[in-house]
Amino acid sequence: QEDRRIPHDRSAPWVSMPRIELSVQASPADQASWAELARRCESTGFRALLVSDHPGTGPSPFLSLASAATATSTLRLGSYVVNAGVRDPLLLASEVAILDVVSNGRAELGIGAGHTLAEWAMTRRTQPPPAERVQGLITVTTVVRELLAGFTVPAGTADGLADVRLSGPRPVQAPVPVLVVGGNPALLRWGGAHADAVGLSGLGRTLPDGHAHTVSWSAEQLDGHVALVHEGAAGAGVSIPDLEVLVQHVELTDDRESAARPLAQDTGLPGGDLLAVPYVLIGTITQIVEQLVDARERWGITRWVVRLDALEVAEQVVAALPS
Repeated sequence: QEDRRIPHDRSAPWVSMPRIELSVQASPADQASWAELARRCESTGFRALLVSDHPGTGPSPFLSLASAATATSTLRLGSYVVNAGVRDPLLLASEVAILDVVSNGRAELGIGAGHTLAEWAMTRRTQPPPAERVQGLITVTTVVRELLAGFTVPAGTADGLADVRLSGPRPVQAPVPVLVVGGNPALLRWGGAHADAVGLSGLGRTLPDGHAHTVSWSAEQLDGHVALVHEGAAGAGVSIPDLEVLVQHVELTDDRESAARPLAQDTGLPGGDLLAVPYVLIGTITQIVEQLVDARERWGITRWVVRLDALEVAEQVVAALPS
């Protein structure tokens, strides 16, 4: 009988003060600027270059990242994040594998349950309720991992999937790191037990336009989300995965309170809440670095993702981070 256990050692004790790392989420506009951005991210010291996956409104993440791989040698490259509900597991595993091959072992799979209604509609699928979407993420992620590890997946493991095996190409890494992103309690517990990293976006329910979301920005809510990840890890007897935050707003200023006021009005949240959570980075470079350090100490957050419009500020933050 085939041993289907995937090598995945998370039993070592968690290091108390791990390094703080920043990544950049962006999309290519043309080959020259995309290659230059990848080289810039690598030379600055960002952890990774990440590409979102929004069918119909954005580029293919894996084609984009494969292109960036040719311009770099150490920068990590990841999807941020694919919608598990609209992705075929075999095709997804194949894309992850070839990205890992052409990048010489720098690929990462970021995956979510798919809360953006428009993506389901545009791919002619009906969006299931949250519990079913989370179960779909678990199934797809598990199947993709097994395929990448060289196992044959039996028929019926995922909808419409016959006995399949990813004969080639095989990834360089064993295993390819997996990040799961979301705020559903079941997803956070599962991510704590099984993922290499868990992403916290601070996004709430999807608004009627099918793209925008409400926000869940409070220290208390984040306490609860992190506790669920810890609960999942403890139940599985493994170390806590890396925690990563998608930063929604970055602003360089010497007056944090005044700068937070318009955003507080837009979101309906108190300014103090905005300045207390890691989804918003407002202040001087020194204050932002202090906020990252404080979040590491309170919640264990060590990885941060900023969008392209915050690149210049993020470069200054990376340069100022404690070694």
